[in-house]
Amino acid sequence: QVQLVESGGGLVQPGSSLRLSCAHSGFTLDHYVITWFRQAPGKEREGVSCLSNSDGNTYYARSVKGRFTISRDNAKNTVYLQMNSLKPEDTAVYYCAATDLATMCSFSHAYNYWGQGTQVTVSS
Repeated sequence: QVQLVESGGGLVQPGSSLRLSCAHSGFTLDHYVITWFRQAPGKEREGVSCLSNSDGNTYYARSVKGRFTISRDNAKNTVYLQMNSLKPEDTAVYYCAATDLATMCSFSHAYNYWGQGTQVTVSS
């Protein structure tokens, strides 16, 4: 059974940085995709960044490109989301999701595994 556990959220001021972690376990193959989503109050969930463990390809939403970086440490079974130059509009619950039914990055996959979410609040 695949499990995902997010950590690293918090309250920060605009312009600050945070690093989210997604610790995963239970994958039986090396071919899976892990994606960070976020959902702000009253808004639809949106894809933020995606990483394919098969080929290392990454993808970013336009709103975070250049500010956020997704990376992995396979020795620790962890995927990170480094968030720099945070803005109030980045405030949301951030979820880590995964699928082992695809190998290429896409926000449109039917992600079959989800973490519990971690709150990120950017406010002065």
